[in-house]
Amino acid sequence: MCGIVGYIGKSEAAEILLDGLRRLEYRGYDSAGIALFGRDGIFVEKKRGRLSNLEAALKAGNPPHATAGIGHTRWATHGEPSDINSHPHTSGRVTLVHNGIIENYMSLRRSLEELGRQFVSQTDTETAAHLIDYYYGETGNPLTAITLALGKIRGSYALAMIFSDIPDKVYAARCDNPLVIGVGRGENFIASDIPAILSHTRDYYIIEEQEIAELTRGGVKIYGLGGRDITAEKQLLTADWDVEAAEKGGYPHFMLKEIHEQPRSLAAAILPRFESGLDGLLHDELPDTSGIKRLHIVACGSAMHAGLLGESAIEKYARLPVEVYIASEFRYNDPILVEGDAVIIISQSGETADSVAALRLAKSRGVPVWAIVNVVGSTIAREADRVLYIWAGPEIAVATTKAFTAQVAVLYMLALRLALARGTISRGRAEELGKALLKLPETVAATLTDERIAEYQRLASFNQNKHDLFFIGRGQDYALCCEGSLKLKEISYMHSEAYAAGELKHGTISLVTEGVPVIACITTEGVAEKTVNNIKEVRARGAHVILVAKDSLICESDCYDDAIRLPDADEFVMPIVGVVPLQTYAYYTAVVRGCDVDKPRNLAKSVTVE
Repeated sequence: MCGIVGYIGKSEAAEILLDGLRRLEYRGYDSAGIALFGRDGIFVEKKRGRLSNLEAALKAGNPPHATAGIGHTRWATHGEPSDINSHPHTSGRVTLVHNGIIENYMSLRRSLEELGRQFVSQTDTETAAHLIDYYYGETGNPLTAITLALGKIRGSYALAMIFSDIPDKVYAARCDNPLVIGVGRGENFIASDIPAILSHTRDYYIIEEQEIAELTRGGVKIYGLGGRDITAEKQLLTADWDVEAAEKGGYPHFMLKEIHEQPRSLAAAILPRFESGLDGLLHDELPDTSGIKRLHIVACGSAMHAGLLGESAIEKYARLPVEVYIASEFRYNDPILVEGDAVIIISQSGETADSVAALRLAKSRGVPVWAIVNVVGSTIAREADRVLYIWAGPEIAVATTKAFTAQVAVLYMLALRLALARGTISRGRAEELGKALLKLPETVAATLTDERIAEYQRLASFNQNKHDLFFIGRGQDYALCCEGSLKLKEISYMHSEAYAAGELKHGTISLVTEGVPVIACITTEGVAEKTVNNIKEVRARGAHVILVAKDSLICESDCYDDAIRLPDADEFVMPIVGVVPLQTYAYYTAVVRGCDVDKPRNLAKSVTVE
């Protein structure tokens, strides 16, 4: 959700904080603010709306010269987007920014109000500022004050804090929400995510649960529970990608850049894992799968759609039962987890709050947890028993593209690994599937030629004034439709729904009227004829049908109005091939409708609150 930054060093803090917030604005853009150590105390500027509003206010307001400060970009939870509710929040000598939710803030607020403290915002975050300031007044020690306050707080948080009477230090703490400490030369940084600090340093620490960091110009100290200095025990990590990887590279939007990066990101996810041949596939990451009798895949949003495709492949080829859960439902449904089960958590960021909670529930039940994540060192990656990294590189656009296809590719490799281990697939068929995976980067690249993109753009242009759109498909094509529909509605704001094609006649077909676009996906030969019948049903009701199918499955021309022809490949990998045109179609639909593609309204990249 929200993004936080902090800096202490020798350079102009405002410029560094703003640069970090630009790189984190995908985490929230309801408001932005910074706090600086000025000669006359702490200077705070914060504005509702995009970061550009804050930049304009700072330019007009002549902020003080400062070499230390904190910043925030907000995705609103408690309190409407407004200047007052924007971060930073100040109470007495404490100014802080916060990512997360303080669940017991109302009871804490009432207790603090009884002590005579006055609140000016509707936020839960202001409670933390008052609480820390209260304990600072009681103890005179910032570390003790932070520790005591966090002991009273129930919920999730990543905090960056400054104290008005301690101008040479910046503090940070975390519980459940991501936080990294960047280590430079004569300067140090706080950030929610690595891209915010990559232009300054690639070296960083990950702050663990309930740890507190104290930053000065000369160094970093990290304290564990009870105030014990654990700095020497922390591992200094180095980011293996640089700032150029997080820039647009000449594309108008990050989303379009990341769509075009998919041949490369798929190659990174697939090719190294075949270096030891088919029999070595995933063995280093999952050395023993012999006791597994059932899998539970748990994820949110697009990652859950990847899970649906993984379910289809694993059950078909490995003949292993799989259940897919929405992470937010898994935790509260008291799932039945028994010996022989394994839980697979899928998350691009590795910080998704509901998925983290599901992971911890599974581990508490004694069930092994495998993680499919992108961010090295993330909470899910650290806490899982086994990790399958997707190696997609930084993904900045809120709407996932390359992380999704890499997740599916890893799930398909897992399906092949399990099928070989269980003896449920012939050697010849296994080799065919392996070749299809190895060729996948090339096949996906064929969907991104200039000619094909021009066609996606032409078809998207018809959506400028449309209100509704439906996707239909069967089997793995239905899961493909779910992702295509989500991509369209989250960035273009069109009402879009995906339906299993066979369910149309059970009520949904009543929504199909003259001129309504229907996208029909056919990548599986076994259900092609049945889906064609459903296409004819909607076309008879006046739908404008766009058929998405590989060349060998294109039906007679009287079944559709337009067609997106996919390169032929083994049906095993066709959902990955098919989703790339749907991503691009969604992108150009959003563009033609004048939407902010990389920052769709009300959404954030990493959902770190429940």
